[in-house]
Amino acid sequence: MTKKATLLWVDLEMTGLSPVEDRILEVAAIATDWDFNELGCYTGIVKVNDELIKKRMVGDFWEKNPESYRSLVEQNKDGKPAKVIEQELLDFLKKHFGKTVYLAGNSIHQDRKFIEREWPELNEKLHYRMLDVSAWKIYFENALNFYVTKAENHRALDDIRGSIEELKCYLKKIS
Repeated sequence: MTKKATLLWVDLEMTGLSPVEDRILEVAAIATDWDFNELGCYTGIVKVNDELIKKRMVGDFWEKNPESYRSLVEQNKDGKPAKVIEQELLDFLKKHFGKTVYLAGNSIHQDRKFIEREWPELNEKLHYRMLDVSAWKIYFENALNFYVTKAENHRALDDIRGSIEELKCYLKKIS
């Protein structure tokens, strides 16, 4: 029998941070067990209207991250409709998960807002509880003066793998 995953690590790259005005550009998902063994990986590019990209992907964040900006805009032409990506994610869940799917990641509550809006069928499959690495970060930095630095590539797959490694560092500190 194939070992079933429990944690669905997700990172999204979006045109901005407003779930109402912005859209998902890129998604990475990694299925792990509680020991953070990678049991499956998915990446997808969502096709977003070029006018929305021009309108929403402006300001300090994008000016400070020009490589991320360029690569996200460039790959957009090869993107798929959001509903196709949602179906691929649902297929990924069927393959790797049993009944319970906990969403995990850094500031995952923000990503969840986009999932709720753009991928309602996927959202229905997710447990209401989430494992948010940023909560660990807040505690360790403020209570224990312990800092974990990770690369901030602002690319979904790299960022989610960084989040998994970050949580491993926090857990190692307390074990």
